Amino acid sequence: MQNSKVLLKVKNKIATVILNNPPVNSIDQQVVDDIENVFATLKNEDIRAVIIASENPKAFIAGGDINQFVAWNREAGVQATQRGNDVFLKIDNFPCPVICAIDGFVFGGGMELALACDIRVMAVNVKLGFPETTLGIYPGYGGTQRLPRLIGTGMAKKLIFSGERINAEEAYRIGICEHLSEEGRALEDAMQIALKIAQAGPVAVRTVKKIINQGISMNLKDAIELETANFGDICETYDKTEGAKAFLEKRQPVFKGE
Repeated sequence: MQNSKVLLKVKNKIATVILNNPPVNSIDQQVVDDIENVFATLKNEDIRAVIIASENPKAFIAGGDINQFVAWNREAGVQATQRGNDVFLKIDNFPCPVICAIDGFVFGGGMELALACDIRVMAVNVKLGFPETTLGIYPGYGGTQRLPRLIGTGMAKKLIFSGERINAEEAYRIGICEHLSEEGRALEDAMQIALKIAQAGPVAVRTVKKIINQGISMNLKDAIELETANFGDICETYDKTEGAKAFLEKRQPVFKGE
């Protein structure tokens, strides 16, 4: 896409979405629009996993463009956050797993983008936080809702109330980050995770993502019923039979995604 601030590469059924808004990848309206356009394109592709990374190894996303905050009134604030939330929900609900590969620093809206992904890979040098309250606002792209669901309400409140910055090791300890990488290796490690996902049964992976996302907001009984119903559907797929036969025949399965 010409003049896009979000680049796209696809190889081995893995899509790499690269944020490219120098100097520090601030989130502005075009970045949000470009992310939406890229994921709309990917919905029509045969892919098994998506990785979101940055062209700048020193900054994943510095946060929102603060220049825009000054003039916002109620209507503009609601419109902007609604737009961001609509796009981030598309990532959250994207059929296949989305992995976030983070190097450098990531704050505010960048962390909210990371929270919309399924798996977060961080280099050990990463610094992160939610500084919005120090600007007189708060995370408005789903951060106040996704963070407590990920790490619990108490720790989420501590981080958001204070605007405290933490490092990647602390993020890993409290559950924001699922994989720690050496400095400069976040994208490489994310690719290794994506390759493992790509070798698994694609229908099973897509279904697991869907039922985890839906089930987390249900009571346990209803969530288990959802799991059971979808397992029945899986048993009607080609991939289920191929996976079982391949195991018994001691060979690698050839999944078709059907």
